[in-house]
Amino acid sequence: MVLRSRFAEDRLAASAERGISQYVIVATGLDTFPWRQPPFARDMRIFATDFPASLAWTRERFRERGLHQPSNLTFVPVDLEDRQLGQQLLRFGFASNEPMFCSALGIVQFLTPDAVDALLMFAASAPPGSEIAFSFSPPDDALEEAARIELHRSIARGETFGEPWLTRLHTHEVIGRLRHLGFTEVVHLTPDQVQKRYVGSRLDGLTISGGSQVIAGIV
Repeated sequence: MVLRSRFAEDRLAASAERGISQYVIVATGLDTFPWRQPPFARDMRIFATDFPASLAWTRERFRERGLHQPSNLTFVPVDLEDRQLGQQLLRFGFASNEPMFCSALGIVQFLTPDAVDALLMFAASAPPGSEIAFSFSPPDDALEEAARIELHRSIARGETFGEPWLTRLHTHEVIGRLRHLGFTEVVHLTPDQVQKRYVGSRLDGLTISGGSQVIAGIV
C-alpha cells in the first residue's frame, strides 16, 4: 500500500509541473494526502471520492482525530458501479474542461469489469495532459508462487469483510485497453523496476512481490 501511494504521488508531483491543478482520489479510504500536502499541491483542488457509506465512515474517523477538512478538499460520494463518476464530480465543482490527475489505488479488484472500463473511460475523456494512476492484480497464471499465496490471503480477507474480488487483469490487457482508449503514454512499473527504484538500496532484504502492480496513463 505504501508503494502504490508513493508511485501515485510521484506521478502527481510530475503532473503538477505540467500545470495540472485538479486531483481526483478514487476510493479515497483513509488516504491522508489532503492533510500532508506538499507545497506543489496547495493550489490544487482535491476531490476525495468513495462509496457513500464508506466516505461517511472515513470522514468521522478524521474528525475524531482532529483532522479538519482542508480548504481545497471536497468530499464526493459516488458508487462506481453506477458508472457516473464524471457526472457526480461535476455536481461538486469539478471542471471537466481542465486537465486532472486521478489515482485509483486498491479498488480495481473490487469492481466489475464494466465499472473498471467506465473508470478508465472517464480518465480517457479528460483534456490532454490528464493522467490516471491505478493499481491492479494479475490472475494466478501470471504470478509466481509466493505472490499467488500472498494474493490469496488478501482475497480471503476481502471475502471475510463481504468484499469479493471481481476483476483481475493481465498486464497486456491493461496496457492494450489504455492504448485503445487513446492514452498517449503508458507507464507500467514492473516488480523489477520497483525493486530498483524504491527498495534497491535497502539493507534489510525487503522484496516486492508482483501480486499488486501499478500503472499510469497520460491522455
